[in-house]
Amino acid sequence: MALDPRRARKARATSASSSGTAPGYEAPAGDGLIARLERAVAPYAHRFSEAPTVLALRESLPIALVSVAVAIAILLAVQPFSGWAALAKELREAIGPAFSIASFVMVVVLALRLARRLGYAPVLLLVFALLTFAVMLPREALAALARFVATNGASGWGAFAATLGASGLFTAIVVCLATAGALTLGRRRLGRARGELAGGFGLLSIALLLFALRFSLAGAIAKLVAPLATLGDSFTALLLLTFVEALLWLVGIHGPALLAALVVPVYLHLQLQNTDAFAHHLPLPHAVVVSTFLFVFPGGAGATLPLVALLLRSRVARLRTFAYATILPSLINVNEPVMFGLPLAYNPVLAVPFVLVPLVLACTTYAALALGLVARPAFYVPSMVPVLVNAVLATVDWRAAVLVALNLVVGGAIWLPFVRVFERAEAARAARAARA
Repeated sequence: MALDPRRARKARATSASSSGTAPGYEAPAGDGLIARLERAVAPYAHRFSEAPTVLALRESLPIALVSVAVAIAILLAVQPFSGWAALAKELREAIGPAFSIASFVMVVVLALRLARRLGYAPVLLLVFALLTFAVMLPREALAALARFVATNGASGWGAFAATLGASGLFTAIVVCLATAGALTLGRRRLGRARGELAGGFGLLSIALLLFALRFSLAGAIAKLVAPLATLGDSFTALLLLTFVEALLWLVGIHGPALLAALVVPVYLHLQLQNTDAFAHHLPLPHAVVVSTFLFVFPGGAGATLPLVALLLRSRVARLRTFAYATILPSLINVNEPVMFGLPLAYNPVLAVPFVLVPLVLACTTYAALALGLVARPAFYVPSMVPVLVNAVLATVDWRAAVLVALNLVVGGAIWLPFVRVFERAEAARAARAARA
């Protein structure tokens, strides 16, 4: 007897749900690396990427990053133009305040998105998130903000920008997720209205207790990040900076911009020492400088140029079209469209190569520079100069192009199996959408 089509679809969906996979997902057969990797990762990755909290984060992060750019533009606009050198200094000084402002934007946007995705009253979740966020700030940051307001900005942003510039977005994400979790827990225990209020006040009470004990989540995160500026010219510094930047991007935070206020002055100073040594025909003293990262991040953070190149031949039409649209920006190391359009942020399948590839390229790059196989970077070259060309200009050495090409091949080999798993998941998603 033939099975009714509707019952068949329902049976497949039930089976998929009980096994932890997505409806319509068929585990690949075979013992190959890609098949085994897909069977191990893809079902859980799909469930993670479709979780309401992850979707809310993906929707909120681009808005927060746009607010960073808007805040920097406003802060620069109120300053009189007094030369390019002064403008560069003002730009570095504006990064901290801009991220501080973006932190509050993130709290508002993410709280509203979480309320929409999870079915909570927007005002309730937003109020508790904002109050908890304010309490999580260190006392010195709150005092600096109060002085800034009282003096109409004459006192400067001080500890407020220094703290939230390094940790504000992290704190905003943690606070919003904790607030949503507290409301969920309260609702389960005490019902909808009383439970949500009890959960919100419970979380706020914990935050107030930590404030009374002089513990600040934002301050703690800022202190953890601060030592990155003291690592100097070392292989450890290169690995840690590469890892932290990739990790920041994975949660949707613009790694280079966030770390700029901390590490750019240090490594730009080392870069200028190399430039001075080159001008005097002396050996270049430093291997890890600003331009060293041109070798580590071809295509932008995560070394995504090999990823886009692989997607040019994708069997999924959307991914192929996306790759053709982003290949030119990737060649000048602009990969924000890849980060939020593919997306890479909060993507559990592509997260592994996104972190692993730059770390491997940091190893190959440092080895080549330390052994003298490629000249050390003598000049600062903006990252938007095209790949291959930027490395040659920075080192004045044609072998730099060979090193970048080698890094691209190595990166592509690491990206390949994960891209294949991601393609199958996207193909299954497209098939489900077509059937629906």
